[in-house]
Parts: sequence; structure tokens; C-alpha cells
Amino acid sequence: MLLRLPTSVSGARECLAEGAVPIGGATLLWAEWQRDGFPALAMSLRGVPEANALGRGTLGAAVVLHRIDGRVPDVLRLAAASVGTGAVRRTATVGGNLVGSTLRCLLPAALVLEARASVLGPDGVRETDLSEVTAKRPLLLGLRWREPVASAYRKLPAEPGGRPPLTVSVALHADTPGPRRLRVAVRDGYEVIDGSAPYDDPDTALHTLRATALRDLPEDAWDAVDAQVAAVLRVAGDG
Repeated sequence: MLLRLPTSVSGARECLAEGAVPIGGATLLWAEWQRDGFPALAMSLRGVPEANALGRGTLGAAVVLHRIDGRVPDVLRLAAASVGTGAVRRTATVGGNLVGSTLRCLLPAALVLEARASVLGPDGVRETDLSEVTAKRPLLLGLRWREPVASAYRKLPAEPGGRPPLTVSVALHADTPGPRRLRVAVRDGYEVIDGSAPYDDPDTALHTLRATALRDLPEDAWDAVDAQVAAVLRVAGDG
């Protein structure tokens, strides 16, 4: 297998045109390649500046999870810190988690941040939503979002070897003009469900959320949602 290491978006685009298979830390692909055979040509974005961005409102696809720190909102930082072991987080990348993983641990956090994705295709770079990223799996360059007022994340305990643990991500947004918005996303098993509600007071917002796609969550999940909403409101000064 020949590995290309482009240092620019245009170089990455050329590699794609040559049929290169994108890889990050390859933590998810290695076993598959050992079983089915290695590709002739692969490409890593670790030398592309846009894919290594890490700062206020931006996160590159080539960033390894253990580098994600307080420069990003709490919901995204804590979700990254909950993935696997320290060894996994030192090799697994944002792009691999969102595009290559069935667990997609970062997806609920990105959803509540209302993140948009920058992707690279044959026609160049474009912006799209997260639903396209997870459905069509394009080459992800990075995420961008507007900073929330506050955010929170929780992973519930789970039995070893059982269903993936339930996770709850919450963010409160304030746009001008317009009312504040409460966003919630839950990973239940392998499914990610999200909903939003205008925020005036906690009771009304939670009642509205129970009428969204989140409505069929079990009560223990709702208990966790209630607790994380309360935590966000405390940080925002409303609790």
C-alpha cells in the first residue's frame, strides 16, 4: 500500500482523483484490510492545515481525539474524552469517528452544536450538513459551528459487551434576533436521535422536546436529558 501525505487541499483533491482511500488513525480499517486486503493507494490529511484546525468554532477532521480540549465547547470535548481508551484517542481522528465509525460518538455533540461540515469532492470544497456526512461518507475536512451559550454531555453506564452506552448531548443557543434554542441529541444503541425547542423556561422547553423525534426515549433516558438540561441552564445562569 502506498500512502500519500498531501500538504494542501488541492493536493488532497489530486489524490482523490487517483483513487486514494482516505485514512486517519486507521483504527477502524486495519482489521478490515488485514481480512480483505490493503488498498493500492491511501491518503492521510494529517499534513493539510484545514484538516488540522482546532479552535473556537472549528475542528479539523484529521485532529486526533486526545487533542480536543477546552478550545471547543464542553459537549464536544467531553464526548471526545469518552471514546475508547487513551491509546485509541491518541490515534483515532474526528473524521474517522464521524464518517468511519458505527458508534459515531461525536455525532450527537456536533448535532447540538448545529455544526456544518466542510467536505472535499471532485469539484472542490463545499459545505454540507451532518446528515449527508453520515449517509454518503464524503471526505470530511472539518466542522464549523457558532459557539453556544452553554453545553453538556453525559455517557450512561452500560454492561460490558452489551448495547452501546446511551449518551446525552445538550446545548443552549442564543441568536440575535430570535429566541434562544435548546438542542438535545441522544445516542440510543446505534441510533442517534435529536430534537430542538425554543427556550423560555425549562418546563416548557422539556415539554416541547417530548413532542419531537425524542418522544419515544425510555424514561431513564429522559431522566438523563432532564439532568443535562438542568446542568446547561445552571452554566447559562438560568438554573
